[in-house]
Amino acid sequence: MDANSNKTSTSPSAAPLVSIVCPAYNQEAYVAQTLEGFLMQQTTFAFEILVNDDASTDGTARIIADYAKRFPTLIRPFYHETNQYSQNNPPVPRLFGEARGRYIAYCEGDDYWTDPRKLQIQVDFLENNPDYVLTYHDAIPFDISGQYPIQLQGKLRGDATALELQKARPISTLTTVFRNVFDSLPPELRAAPLNDLVWWSLLGAYGKGKFMGEVKPAMYRLHPGGVFSMRSNKRKLHMALQTSGALANYYNRLGNQELYEHFLMELVEYSLSAITPKRKMQTLLAVGQNFSTNISKRLMTSLSKGHVQ
Repeated sequence: MDANSNKTSTSPSAAPLVSIVCPAYNQEAYVAQTLEGFLMQQTTFAFEILVNDDASTDGTARIIADYAKRFPTLIRPFYHETNQYSQNNPPVPRLFGEARGRYIAYCEGDDYWTDPRKLQIQVDFLENNPDYVLTYHDAIPFDISGQYPIQLQGKLRGDATALELQKARPISTLTTVFRNVFDSLPPELRAAPLNDLVWWSLLGAYGKGKFMGEVKPAMYRLHPGGVFSMRSNKRKLHMALQTSGALANYYNRLGNQELYEHFLMELVEYSLSAITPKRKMQTLLAVGQNFSTNISKRLMTSLSKGHVQ
């Protein structure tokens, strides 16, 4: 962790099979419900809870400290004196590096789980299926007005191939349990704002993803303090654009042409979505002219090579 962080020295008496990772910031009203969702888990194996307070200015750190005092063999709290997210230095995935478990379960401090068998079901599957790297299930968005339809629809409520994961397929982040295979990001990906999409892409190098419909949906809270959910559509689009660009750079360095071109195409699509209709037409005309010019050059080169006097 950074120089301004500090953690407890206590750790679970038994080596945990699962590490629950929970970043929190200014979630005084919600974090207790999140922690209770962890503590209610019924498992045949040991697990630990790593909860990180990113220099909250409300009572979040106090609530975390109270739970850590009550459950010292389960909860490992981390506290920052300076907010790391605002300095483009988010505590995750570095917090993954602190995890002792073979598997990581992820849930932020304003969301919560509803199924006490969640961890057991997802971990049992991963233990018995080494070709899978990630499991996930449904999540229901909600706010003070009530609940909304499940977060992911259609084909996204199904399994993912390794390639689909590498292409950063959307997944309900608060529902995931995955193998603990990385604790840092490649340099191209460290500034990508949609870091969960980056995680899925990296995990795809290790296996497939399994959708588990038998697990009760988790609850995804929409509120003004949400890091992503309450951003403007314009800001969300810009975050997606930046993330696709970062992934394109990463796969270009690896020499993976298929994934490089996939994220370049996403970059183009997001860029077109971000500009005004007038600019969009100008851009498409310019692309068409550029395409015609390049095709003409290639044809002339081919003809001159094949012509014999």
